[in-house]
Amino acid sequence: MRIAVIGAGGVGGYFGARLAAAGNVVTFVARGRHLEAVRRSGLVVHSPLGELRTAPESVVASISELGPTDLVLVAVKLWDTESVAEQLRSSAAHKAPVLSLQNGVHKDAILRGRLTDEQVLGGVCFISAFIEEPGVIRHNSTLQKVVLGPYRSTPTATVGAVLAAFRDAGIDAEASDDIERVIWEKFVFLVGLSATTATVRQPVGVVRANEQSRRLLHDIMAETVAVATASGVRLDGGFAEAQLAFCDTLPAAMTSSMHNDLEKGNRLELPWLSGGVVDLAGRLNVPAPRNGTVTDILAPYVLGRPTGS
Repeated sequence: MRIAVIGAGGVGGYFGARLAAAGNVVTFVARGRHLEAVRRSGLVVHSPLGELRTAPESVVASISELGPTDLVLVAVKLWDTESVAEQLRSSAAHKAPVLSLQNGVHKDAILRGRLTDEQVLGGVCFISAFIEEPGVIRHNSTLQKVVLGPYRSTPTATVGAVLAAFRDAGIDAEASDDIERVIWEKFVFLVGLSATTATVRQPVGVVRANEQSRRLLHDIMAETVAVATASGVRLDGGFAEAQLAFCDTLPAAMTSSMHNDLEKGNRLELPWLSGGVVDLAGRLNVPAPRNGTVTDILAPYVLGRPTGS
């Protein structure tokens, strides 16, 4: 397949490199120092599953440089989603199926509002990977899973072809006939982990070990479950409790990308995580005070480290 990967960070860089190693023609869209490094030496991935290196010519600076494409993977930060969708509409890749591996529940609604509805596949990924330095991705464990599925108008053959490409690349991939529920399930956990590790400024081991911060983690996830239910997504009644138990199985040092971005002074995805929960809760008349407090606490950092701090 001819695959375009928009965003060559931990998620896009890892999955794109794995797909390229399987013989697919993969083109990354990157920028800045990361772009320059890949152009010099290719994209390097350090992984317990084997080292990978892509060809230097596998990267471009703009979506407008893409040629005809069979699949587009979107792996940019959430604030770039609208811009990516608009650029795809006028590119040579405008007819390709689009699979977003981004965080959150807002991403596909944005893409479906700007692209043809049958183009957009629902999907989530489970992986711990990040840019170690420009041109280098570090994959932290053997976890590398993708779940994808159709929305109402997505052709079944499209789902099958994308699923086969991931599996042929050695990626743990599965299809779901209720992908919206799967996306919300990940969102509940992601909001809880991101909100607590960022506000407490500690990894999950510290959060879960303290009675008050543990309760905060639970309540944030429970509010998100309530919003999902009000949105028409069916999650189990004890889902927040089950996710809290799952958090007890995580490595104590595990943190979130939002916590890492906060520590580095980078922009935060807060408006689409706890902030997104608050917005949806307001529209649905569902209380979400814990997520509201997190949103207020982290508000000064949304665009990066405050000036003069």
